[in-house]
Amino acid sequence: MADARSSKSLLFLLLLLLFSLLNLVPGALVVSASSDKVIHDKLSFDRIFQFGDSLSDTGNLIRDNPIGGHPFSSFPYGQTIHRPTGRCSDGLLMIDYIAKFFHLPLLNPYLNKQANFTFGVNFAVAGSTALDTATLRAKGIISPATNSSLSIQLNWFSSHLHSMHMCGGNLDCMASVVGKSLVMMGEVGGNDYNYALLEGKSMEELYKMVPEVVRAIKEAVKEVINMGAIRIVVPGNFPIGCMPIYLALFETQDSGAYDELRCLKGLNDFAKFHNEQLKAAIRELRREHPNVAVVYGDYYHGLRWIVKNAASLGFNKDGLQKTCCGSGNNKYNFNLTRMCGYEGTTVCEDPSESYSWDGIHLTQHAYLHMAQWLLRRIVPGILQFEQQSFPITGSENTEKQGQIDQAQETLEIKNSISSSRTSTKAASALPRTSFEAFANSPLAIFLRESQY
Repeated sequence: MADARSSKSLLFLLLLLLFSLLNLVPGALVVSASSDKVIHDKLSFDRIFQFGDSLSDTGNLIRDNPIGGHPFSSFPYGQTIHRPTGRCSDGLLMIDYIAKFFHLPLLNPYLNKQANFTFGVNFAVAGSTALDTATLRAKGIISPATNSSLSIQLNWFSSHLHSMHMCGGNLDCMASVVGKSLVMMGEVGGNDYNYALLEGKSMEELYKMVPEVVRAIKEAVKEVINMGAIRIVVPGNFPIGCMPIYLALFETQDSGAYDELRCLKGLNDFAKFHNEQLKAAIRELRREHPNVAVVYGDYYHGLRWIVKNAASLGFNKDGLQKTCCGSGNNKYNFNLTRMCGYEGTTVCEDPSESYSWDGIHLTQHAYLHMAQWLLRRIVPGILQFEQQSFPITGSENTEKQGQIDQAQETLEIKNSISSSRTSTKAASALPRTSFEAFANSPLAIFLRESQY
């Protein structure tokens, strides 16, 4: 027994070492055939279930709301893969590369009723929110693109499981199916804040929304755990202060509003605050469910890594923050009233040289590197769970989970500022009139009234 444990521990350490070495190789997503086999023998999934918004939607919005999804159902969206599919990019998304990594087909959107769902389902809908639309409406916030919030997607998930012929409605069978799958819970929640800004909410009001948004995500994770999920990835928010939409809207001559990457500090501080609260919720989930792997997906540092290493990753460092598809007489090539897909917009010659596709979403090239970043971190996180979970019982399990949480928390603190410091700094770091002035501007009114 001791020899067997030693062998398993050695294999686990070798796998972690392999992924640590991959961190040093910017372009490495596919490893050698032998290493690839070791990883997939140790960690494989029958299916992937994806929840979220436009960062993951592979075609639900264009079926859920054909008017709102119109730009995404036609070129130039999808031009790199030679057909528009409803993906909010020129090509593939992170979830596509993650499916490829685990040797699974690309996920079909749930609302495509003629699709094959043998290897998983994509429930994500572009424009969706973590909070229900009724909850947002009570706060004076309108969700213009879709009513298919996270709770609706969870209902779809339950309906899908009950419709599986192989289980015939048997709950144990459904739980077994989910238990052999990877669940991607988001990213979701970013649109709750975006829509709040467009309704003229202050930064203080946005900060007050964070606990409720995070709680909705946490409850969604608990719901899929109750359905049998044991391997779940919960991504955080992007550094939204690096996105051309906000860089264009809140451009200022105040150099102190920007960080070393020329991103807006105030918006990034807010994103970090949300992420810190989300990571705290994940730690609580780990303690409550010690036999479930709940792994944080670090979108924030992933995109900042891309921006910092743009040249070595194949991006054009000159005009890095310029939108590939858009219009506008500004250095970001972004105009809210004339966005990608509408008349008067242009597309850059080579989307792979840009990280921003339309000012809001990334290019296929950027999503490839984001997927690499994410996989290098979530795979060791899940492998760590595989190593420590089921053979350990009782107080030993709780103690081991506590050690893992403590180590994880230490790593997270080293990579981000504390939430208490964030909340006091964020509003002052933004241009003073940015949000308030924009909320009542013609552009904001246009967005609120449009179906984009």
